[in-house]
Parts: sequence; structure tokens; C-alpha cells
Amino acid sequence: MVNERLWNILIDSFGKIIVPGLTMTIPLTVISFALALVIAVAAALVQFADVRGFKQAARFYIWVIRGTPLLVQLFVIFYGLPNLGVVIDPFPAAVIVFSINEGAYCAETIRAALESVPAGQLEAGYCSGMSYMQTMRRIVLPQAMRTAFPPLSNSLIAMVKDTSLAANITVTEMFMVTQRIVARTYEPLALYIEVGLIYLLFSTVLTKLQRAGERRLNVHGKQGG
Repeated sequence: MVNERLWNILIDSFGKIIVPGLTMTIPLTVISFALALVIAVAAALVQFADVRGFKQAARFYIWVIRGTPLLVQLFVIFYGLPNLGVVIDPFPAAVIVFSINEGAYCAETIRAALESVPAGQLEAGYCSGMSYMQTMRRIVLPQAMRTAFPPLSNSLIAMVKDTSLAANITVTEMFMVTQRIVARTYEPLALYIEVGLIYLLFSTVLTKLQRAGERRLNVHGKQGG
């Protein structure tokens, strides 16, 4: 009887958990990571170009974000800013925090990838009559992003799991939904294992896409070589 009850709970809860996973967790991840890449590229480029002032600002941003917990950043934005009269809804607040947080880590990944491109590539662009920005856009950045693709993909996979922290600021993603079901059914072990397996499913799909992307980039790299 107990096993049958538990099995029925798991079957019933699966749909209730997977739906917010597809409609909230995945969109939160995709939007946040896309914005994070924009921030990361900008922060990496000003460091690589050694633009005084901007470089120091980028280093300060990366230092602060990487040195403070993501959960604290979520609380500052969602629970702290209202004291200053700035009220942000849960989902936009989560997007802001996740994109800023991930942007700092991805900026270091892209900066390292830029520095791995031989200096001769930049000189070759100048010799062919390209400007600095044209050389970066057409020659250096494509090579750097090929190098950065695997670690950036790992960051994306990690972000899928980190979105569970958004439950702490009332974003109704799949972990928060699971918590509500647990409160109603008193079956924490089985339900938390279930949501963990769903996170594993999402991460596995992204891992497969990552490997496919790496194979595609390797083929293009050999053809380009």
C-alpha cells in the first residue's frame, strides 16, 4: 500500500515538476546565459585590449562577483533593493543576477581564450588592411570562441543546476514546485531524487549537444587549417 501510494505520488508529481522545468527553468537559463555572454565578451575584450579605466572596472566587477556567493547576490537584488525603492519581480531579478554572475566567470574564460590566439593573427589582420575591430571580429574572436566553447558549455550546464537557487526568491521553477509537493505529501526523499533526476536529464541533453558542437567545430577547424 505504501509503495503504491509513493509510486502514484511520483507519477502525479512528474508532470507538475517537468512543466515548470520547461517553461521556467530552461527559459531562465537560456535568457540569463545569453545576456551573460554579452557581458562576458565585453569584459574580456576591454581587458584584452588593455583599455585603461574600463579594464580596471572589468577586473573590479569580476573580483566582486566571483568573490561573493550567488545566493547572497540573489538576496541583495530581490530582498535588498526594495529598501532603496527598487522593486524587481522574481523572474527578472533572477535573470539579472544569473547573467551578471555567469558573465563574470565567462569573461575569464573568454579572456583566456583570446590570449591563447597567437599574436601573429592580430598582426596579420593589420597587414591585410583591417582595423582593430575588424581583425577581432573576423579573425581573433572566431578562433577564441572555438577554444572557449567547451568551458562555456560546462558553464551553461552548471547554470541549469544553479537555477534551483531561484526558488529562494519565489521563482516558481521546478525545485520550488517540488518543495511545495513535498510539503503536501511528506515524501522528501523520493521527490527530491525525482527532481534531481530531471536536472540530470536536462544536463545530459546539454552534454550531448556540447559534444555534437565540439565535433562540428573540430571538423570546421580542420577544414580551415
